[in-house]
Amino acid sequence: MLTLNLPESKPLIKAGKQEVLLVTNADLRESANVECWPVQSKFETKLEDALSTRFGYQAKRAHLYKGDKGHGFISSQREGSDLFASIDPQAPVIVLLTAWQYSHHLAPSLAKHRGPVLLLANFDGTWPGLVGMLCMAGTLTSLGKDYARLWSAEFDDEFFFKGLESWLKTGKIVHDTSYLQRVDAKHPAAATPAWAIGRQVGEYVLQHKEIIGLFDSFCMGMINGVFPQKALVDIGMPMESLSQSALLVEMAKVPAALREECLKWYEARGMKFKFGSDPAKDLTRDQVLEQCAMLIAMARFTERFGLSAVGVQYQQGLAQSCAASDFAEGAIGSAERFPIPDEAGKIIRPGKAIPCINEVDMGTAIPQTMLWRLLDSLGLPAETTLHDIRWGSEFAGTFYWDLEISGSVPFAHIKGGIAGATGYRQPAMYFPKGGATIAGQGKAGRLIWARAHYEGTQVVLHIGTAHAVELPAAEFERRRRATTYEWPLLNCTLDGVGRDDLMAGHQSNHITIAYVDEAKLQDVLRAFIAQAITQNIEVLVAGDAADLM
Repeated sequence: MLTLNLPESKPLIKAGKQEVLLVTNADLRESANVECWPVQSKFETKLEDALSTRFGYQAKRAHLYKGDKGHGFISSQREGSDLFASIDPQAPVIVLLTAWQYSHHLAPSLAKHRGPVLLLANFDGTWPGLVGMLCMAGTLTSLGKDYARLWSAEFDDEFFFKGLESWLKTGKIVHDTSYLQRVDAKHPAAATPAWAIGRQVGEYVLQHKEIIGLFDSFCMGMINGVFPQKALVDIGMPMESLSQSALLVEMAKVPAALREECLKWYEARGMKFKFGSDPAKDLTRDQVLEQCAMLIAMARFTERFGLSAVGVQYQQGLAQSCAASDFAEGAIGSAERFPIPDEAGKIIRPGKAIPCINEVDMGTAIPQTMLWRLLDSLGLPAETTLHDIRWGSEFAGTFYWDLEISGSVPFAHIKGGIAGATGYRQPAMYFPKGGATIAGQGKAGRLIWARAHYEGTQVVLHIGTAHAVELPAAEFERRRRATTYEWPLLNCTLDGVGRDDLMAGHQSNHITIAYVDEAKLQDVLRAFIAQAITQNIEVLVAGDAADLM
């Protein structure tokens, strides 16, 4: 006879008639959670006030402040799963996000929750919640879950109040996403020579494959950055799964003399490193030498496996084992690069950028590698990178985005190139082993931007154009200090795509960019779209890029 002895379930947490359940999520790293908690506490109070005074609702916190931890965030998948096991599956839930958050803590439970779900973020560059919300939104889209999204700087504007009212009444918020227009092979631009070029590149990819080598995957809870294998195979871009432990082994093989030669090469070209003496809080030469070993090891893996692109998982595990991967990532993604020898002494891909898939995000691996292949085939600069959609604000009457990656970009994307770059120590709250960033001001120029997501196993690509600008020194400094000072920052406008457009329709915390000369922008855009369609990718063109076609 069978005997069942499951753990006892807790009584369900329910929402009353004029109540909503409040849930909040953040980092896996408790040091970051403690640092971010005061901002979360501030916005919880703002939300509670808005709900009660404006709409007669009460916010009922579904989980308690953790006094022993110094914060009230959900900070693991187990904790999030246990929480939702005790929540009434029909209850309305607001997920308030004011910091970076690991979506997998909550997403598996939210995907099965039957009540209305609102993802609510503060629009601020400090930690920031808007990045976390975009990540969770893209994650829930990939899991096929309906949800609403809302954002506000201070939770006191009419946009915020109207959105909140709509969700309280209907469980939905309808945003205008008409800035996105579907494009297929019947578009009039299909008759242009540029389209034919793009089709040829797409056919080449399908035949020969662009293999994307990733040292582990699933960085920082980004379910939206982990694509089904079938989705990658269908577009001719399969993954080579590598282990970060193997990367550490390969790094150990790099002799000290070669590490020194590498670092001196960059110093000779003018890169500045902010060295100090205390490795616990300062950047040290030994940390950068270890990053040089990683750069060399990554290139050797790329050559050994015939990879088109390479990426490092970057956070958990590796960050506890060695210096951060940032310098290695930015350097390998640059055409102007230290001549890296393979084991036999042959220089690996001289003068060629090797696309670096930051944070092993497959949603950026796809457009980065596609753009690299297209631009390189056309004899154009082919450096690509991702950025966080970190923040944005007005200057002189124009809204400029602050796009910021957590540590590195190709040198060609920085004003002044290698000589314009500064290596700061990665913040200790994230990277106990240190390591240099590649920081600097993003150079002015024209951009193509893109982002891939998936629906089922169908890859969908948003494509647009942008203007990168070099803001005045004082304004640039203000924005650096409002975000993360040690990281590279690019300011831009997205052509025909406003702040609230992107927040309403973008399916990721990341955006991919490549610089393209103004005179060639239209042709490259057409070719890129044709390449994507040929590779079985569904294409949505954003804003003014539709007119440029």
